Amino acid sequence: EISKDMLIGQLIQVDDSIAPILMRAGMIALADGIQGESLEEACMVHGIDCDTLVSQINEILLAKA
Repeated sequence: EISKDMLIGQLIQVDDSIAPILMRAGMIALADGIQGESLEEACMVHGIDCDTLVSQINEILLAKA
């Protein structure tokens, strides 16, 4: 299960499906600079509802388990 305080770099290592989810949500460039930000920080910068995104990612990960 992921949380909004996890770093983007950590998230994309958890599961291969997370990077495409983030990109579809509007985080187009998952460049090195964004990987040091928490998911919450990245969501704030991109105007994305972090709690909703966390829920969506966790639902997808749970379905894959």
